[in-house]
Amino acid sequence: MSTEPTSVLLTDIGELFTGDPERPAISRAALLIAGGHVAWAGEAADAPPADTAYDVGGRAVIPGFVDSHSHLVFAGDRAAEFSARMAGESYSAGGIRTTVAATRAATDEHLVASVARLVAEMTRQGTTTVEIKSGYGLTVKDEARSLVVARQFTDETTFLGAHVVPEGTTPEDYVALVTGPMLEAAAPHAKWIDVFCERGAFDGDQARHILEAGQAVGLQGRLHANQLGPGPGVQLACELGLTAVDHCTYLSDADVDALKQTGTTATLLPGVEFSTRQPYPDARALLDAGVRVAIASDCNPGSCFTSSLPFCIALAVREMGMTPTEALLAATSGGAAALGREDVGRLAVGMRADLAILDAPGHAHLAYRPGVPLVQQTWVGGRRF
Repeated sequence: MSTEPTSVLLTDIGELFTGDPERPAISRAALLIAGGHVAWAGEAADAPPADTAYDVGGRAVIPGFVDSHSHLVFAGDRAAEFSARMAGESYSAGGIRTTVAATRAATDEHLVASVARLVAEMTRQGTTTVEIKSGYGLTVKDEARSLVVARQFTDETTFLGAHVVPEGTTPEDYVALVTGPMLEAAAPHAKWIDVFCERGAFDGDQARHILEAGQAVGLQGRLHANQLGPGPGVQLACELGLTAVDHCTYLSDADVDALKQTGTTATLLPGVEFSTRQPYPDARALLDAGVRVAIASDCNPGSCFTSSLPFCIALAVREMGMTPTEALLAATSGGAAALGREDVGRLAVGMRADLAILDAPGHAHLAYRPGVPLVQQTWVGGRRF
């Protein structure tokens, strides 16, 4: 990471994608960064002076990606499970327990090194803000440990003790543990609380109880819901006023209407559908209904082992009916909304200067050239990584 002067002017920007709803993209642009924040953005001919200039050579500049859903604290590998799915076996949530065993056995040093590697992967691909969940410990000690590890890399940490019910206990006893001693140990290291509200995991009543317990100690709620089939999760998220509800693959008209009316962000995770051969969410229907949509990676060792939001953007355009502009907005300002953040996700005056420089003339190339490493540089808080 390099240290930048007090102010720097990015010049010769072929396309500056600000994310501003009124003017999302500016051609032949410049961007002034001062004190780690955006100080000015506009056409290059009108650019103010700066301590130094940095010529981006006609490339596109976009906001840094905001990845609002990931599971990076884990050990082990489930490539064999992926290969079995590609050979025709169906996906279920049961493989989570395989990762739980490996994560419990791993040292703190191993987990920190693994998360550091994955966060570095994300940064190289333009991600500048990431949420990280626990959920592969499922004991009081291991859930708290996972969050301590995650907090070394982000303030957006999520307690997901309610991932699945581990072996050797009952759902009733485990919910009592999650809402009691486990929550007490996890809460100091978490900002959010989450539940996997799906068949084979936690039902609507259990999810409500867990979320309300977390909210009672100051954690904000989010939810995995409607991934494997229709269910109560999306309606529950809207009723409780959660910031975001994630997956949203199987939605009824009532679910879509509830998302629109409450403003809860629907976070779509197309990498999961790619990796599990499940149906993709209908992003087009959500957008046309006026629902706020985010795209995130869901990077995890089982159902979606990708750290690449450019790849997820390409999938969203190809498989979910989104335009390149809609997909990029969902991965930037949409991700920020899913985390309740107003300081990231756009390149507007006063926002944190988190950005990616693409080796391409415009943002459409993220979908036009899928699989190509287009991110040339990533800047976080006005500093190059």
